[in-house]
Amino acid sequence: MMHHQLTVALAAAAAVIFLLPITSSAFTASLPRSRSRLSSRLADASSPPSFDEKAFETDRLAKDAQAMNEMSEVATQEFAKLRTPWKWRIRKCVWDYLEEKNIAQFPRPVHHRIPNFMGADEAAENLASLPEFQAANMVKVNPDTPQRRVRHLVLENDKTLLTPQPRLRTGFFQTLKHGTDAIPSHTPIESLTSSKGAAKYGTPITLYEKYTVDLVVVGSTAVCPKTGARVGKGEGFAELEWGILSQQGNLDASKVLVVTTVHDSQVFDGGVEEPWKSLMEQHEKDGVDDDGTNSQTPFGSLTQHDVPVDIIVTPTQIIRVPDETKLPKPSGVYWDLLSPQKLAQIRVLQELKKRTEENLGESLPSGPDEVLPPTASRNRKGRGGGGRGGRGRGRGGRGRGSGRGRGRSV
Repeated sequence: MMHHQLTVALAAAAAVIFLLPITSSAFTASLPRSRSRLSSRLADASSPPSFDEKAFETDRLAKDAQAMNEMSEVATQEFAKLRTPWKWRIRKCVWDYLEEKNIAQFPRPVHHRIPNFMGADEAAENLASLPEFQAANMVKVNPDTPQRRVRHLVLENDKTLLTPQPRLRTGFFQTLKHGTDAIPSHTPIESLTSSKGAAKYGTPITLYEKYTVDLVVVGSTAVCPKTGARVGKGEGFAELEWGILSQQGNLDASKVLVVTTVHDSQVFDGGVEEPWKSLMEQHEKDGVDDDGTNSQTPFGSLTQHDVPVDIIVTPTQIIRVPDETKLPKPSGVYWDLLSPQKLAQIRVLQELKKRTEENLGESLPSGPDEVLPPTASRNRKGRGGGGRGGRGRGRGGRGRGSGRGRGRSV
């Protein structure tokens, strides 16, 4: 028995000895590669971080599409139950019309986003002709596609562009000025006007830096030329950005003008032409609602945080909202309207709330819970290339948006 065990042990030892050179050789051969990978990692650690364009774009597109796979009637109705119904009725009507008539431009479909439209560049050129634009030194412009030409013109005219990170999800704002040490004059302006370009070339700023915004440009889904009431895409970021800037003293809410660029069909005309004619017919059939609408307008009551516009610019006209019927602008962040879900999305708001509570020595209120609306799905191929440009439209319409109700209304 002992002899048998010894034989087995010797055989096992021989096998180990036989295999050892092969294993050792393979291990030795792998050492240069390991040293190479280690050296590469050490070199990466010692070198300054660079902007990863591919990673940024991949992350941006993934987050844009993460909450939205379908945009069905059922989904629209569900969100309408949780927010001011009149805004969602207008959004759906305008989005559908822009798509149906092929006025919509890439990215498509335009549902659940600030819609890009035929004639957006012409509207931007009209905006640049405004004396208020020409006199401004710093212009805040939203990061959406239809306002890309506006951002271009800000930089081309030697102004400072202030633009937010999309949905404020990765930061706060960036400033860009062409022809500086940070952005030399040989840098193509077109490369600066996308969200990726702003992140790559822009200078990030914090909540506590001192600067003054002279003019604000926002995108819209629909606007009322009588009151300035504005309907966005439903996420409330234009209002949050306005609230933060005004609370931090970077923007005088009583003086700074708000301008929007839209297609003519996005301006309420009193129900004369589509899409407003069909919307008003349905609105009159449904009767007066309890959200501030009446038989003359689909625009209902705004809430405290809603930011109306002063000037509406289309491809064919410039409309100044009359002072006597214009709605007042808010100032500061309305914490009692800000839901825990929205607060959890935005780090800069969490920081601002914490700092404000520390300064006050007390807790700030929170708004009611909400289900956040879907974001848009991105169709890289787009749809069609036809359609028509802007149509001249009158300044008619008796849109009314008075009343300052409480609660979320996006």
